[in-house]
Amino acid sequence: MSVEAEQKQVSLAIASVERDTGLSKDTLRVWERRYGFPVPARDALGERLYPLEQVDKLRMLKRLLDLGHRPGKVVGLPVDELRRLASATGASTQQPRQPTPEAADELGGLLGQLAAHRFDEFRGRLSQLLLRKGLSSFVADVVAPMNEMVGEAWTRGGLQIFEEHLYTEAVQALLRSAIGSIQRSGGRPRVLLTTFPQEPHGLGILMAEATFALEGCHCCSLGVQTPVWDITMAADAQQADIVALSFSSAVNANQALDGLAELRGRLPPAVEIWAGGGCPAVRRRSPPGVLALRTLDEIAPALQRWRQENASA
Repeated sequence: MSVEAEQKQVSLAIASVERDTGLSKDTLRVWERRYGFPVPARDALGERLYPLEQVDKLRMLKRLLDLGHRPGKVVGLPVDELRRLASATGASTQQPRQPTPEAADELGGLLGQLAAHRFDEFRGRLSQLLLRKGLSSFVADVVAPMNEMVGEAWTRGGLQIFEEHLYTEAVQALLRSAIGSIQRSGGRPRVLLTTFPQEPHGLGILMAEATFALEGCHCCSLGVQTPVWDITMAADAQQADIVALSFSSAVNANQALDGLAELRGRLPPAVEIWAGGGCPAVRRRSPPGVLALRTLDEIAPALQRWRQENASA
């Protein structure tokens, strides 16, 4: 049986679809009734099962919702039209740091190696770029634009999910090694880094940790998917000055905002909450007392402000 035929036979439960797409169970059920999509099968107990091709479309729809499209306008569109729309909308709304022509060629070559399954060459080239550029430039000028390129390639159907995962694992391994080689600072601020339970993606928080560490912060990472109460206890135990959280575009916006509001209510006012990543709702509607960072470049000036305000502490 071919890989494509096997994929067509694989189905996911609604909880798995919620986790993988960032669309809530209630949203999936409402769309099913209102728009006729998705069209899940049922198991022997009557529970919904979603074929992988429908899950792929749901991920694409979530990306379009994050870009500002309304469900009623896009849920009924075919996959090819969704890819075209996501590519066009993403190009018009995102304004990443523009690479030089030489850097653009370099990044395009990396993406080509990934798509051609030349993974050893891909990992080797990433390692060379890290050594040549240093950690700060590697994160800002290689990893950040590559994240956008990989996401766009997946949206257009140019990369499979497993290829995206291979990219993420390669970059995470490099970043962890590089962060581990930085001499640990005992200075302030003391930064606690993690994600909420609904956020399994750890690349963003690793990029943030690298940036904080290079700025002389004392970093403590909890990894991903930490409950709010545990974040609160860890912040107290680690005497954190800042709790930094990362949110990908796949996270459920309401859950992210509710979690931030709950965390803000549990932490002492002196402990700041900084939130970043690709979730538009976090950038636009963060609760009071939460600093929303649009890019990694905003970390350095935010730290300068914090140090000035706490110079006598």
